Amino acid sequence: MEFGDQKLVTVYLNVSIIIFIPLLTLESSPRLPAPKDVVIYSYNFHSLLRWSPVKANGSLVLYTVHFKTGAFNQWDEMNCTRITLTECSFPWSLKERRWTVVLRVRAELGQVTSDWVETDPFVAERNTTVGPPKVNRVNLSSDSLLISVAPPFGSEPGDFLQYHVSYWENATSTTKKEAKTSNTLFKIGNLKESTLYCFRIQVELKTNSDFQLLGLQSVPECYRTTISEATRAGYIILIFVLVLVFVNLVTVSLFLLWRHHKKIKYWSQPPLDIPSHFEEVCVDISFFSPLSRSPCKRQW
Repeated sequence: MEFGDQKLVTVYLNVSIIIFIPLLTLESSPRLPAPKDVVIYSYNFHSLLRWSPVKANGSLVLYTVHFKTGAFNQWDEMNCTRITLTECSFPWSLKERRWTVVLRVRAELGQVTSDWVETDPFVAERNTTVGPPKVNRVNLSSDSLLISVAPPFGSEPGDFLQYHVSYWENATSTTKKEAKTSNTLFKIGNLKESTLYCFRIQVELKTNSDFQLLGLQSVPECYRTTISEATRAGYIILIFVLVLVFVNLVTVSLFLLWRHHKKIKYWSQPPLDIPSHFEEVCVDISFFSPLSRSPCKRQW
């Protein structure tokens, strides 16, 4: 082999070694564990991605999140690049409820990274959890409850909200009645007066795509209906009659006491008794004058 050929072989070997060593290092370098429990949480169309933290011998692990939509199959950043938190909120660019969104997240520690973990396709209009409506006010009457509610989220064009109301008499009753309405101010009627009623409300969302999403039920709220005017008037009359009867009884009793006060005074006085030391004197007198009438005999 000539000198020129030897030099060419040496250069080739050096280049091969330079290329092979980084590849060998890359293949043998450890990778971080991939994030687990990667789940999209969505409540009233406020969505975020959450995952379990990755442990790396006490080192601070960072996370990066990407997204893509069904219309554009290209991964983009979503303002969650190399963050320390284990959650990432959806940006405003992903607030469209009907979009199909896929997210992915990976862990990073310096130049070492983990594998990407992708979520299932997410559509907010179908996968969000709708919360219960807010009860603003309840007006009570003798036979009805007038309820004012607010929707749990802002509606969009094409949304149709329907409120499912279940109510029952007393706190322990199992017989429930159902009602549906699309108004935020509605009345539960035909109730008994002065009776405790409880109710729960949930929202049903209907969209242009003919998809129905039933929300969570609200916490039961209980209210007692008032007394009707007729019943209140009856109570007032009854109280007036009882007071009048009581006053008459007191008047008659006082009149009888005044009319028969002498007899009552006579019969209420105790009998007169002679003191013991006077009784001894009377005994002596009766001994010396047995035939005479004793002056100590009780006179009635």
